[in-house]
Amino acid sequence: MTRNMMRLRRMAPLLAALVLAGCGDGGVNEVRTWMKKVQKDTKPSVKPLPAAKPFLPYAYNPGGAPEPFSPDKLLTEMARVAEASGSQYKPDTSRPKELLENYPLDTMRMVGTLQKAGVHYALVQIDKAVYQVRAGQRIGENYGVVTRVTDGAIQIREVMQDATGDWVEREATIELHDSKETGK
Repeated sequence: MTRNMMRLRRMAPLLAALVLAGCGDGGVNEVRTWMKKVQKDTKPSVKPLPAAKPFLPYAYNPGGAPEPFSPDKLLTEMARVAEASGSQYKPDTSRPKELLENYPLDTMRMVGTLQKAGVHYALVQIDKAVYQVRAGQRIGENYGVVTRVTDGAIQIREVMQDATGDWVEREATIELHDSKETGK
């Protein structure tokens, strides 16, 4: 093979690429033409902003009215509300506590039920000791009273103070502990 022939073979792929590149623009001109047409035809429409309303400051004129931020007024109102609403739930703190009132409810587990002389009892385990609980009995640290004992749960009505100091009622439940969960 001659030297010119070798050079031609080396340059053949480069020449083929140049010929193919020159054949078309890849559709770029069509896209540019379309974009110019859309840009020319599109008219943006922006709604004008509404007119600003003038600000009219409120002039406070006490004119002998009570001070709205007075601590005395606030304390008086809180005492009046506490007397009107919170006293109906206030527990008797002077009575002696029962044994189960010394334990929080979350330390108690219901492990079963039994019936004696027509009275339904729940068996409650605290640590390793088991206690019998019936409706009407006091339980828990929040002045709780057992309202109902069923085969699956103990229903309790507790009385506690909220953030404002009012005594409010809330319902609590201790459900039967399933021994299958622990593998016992």
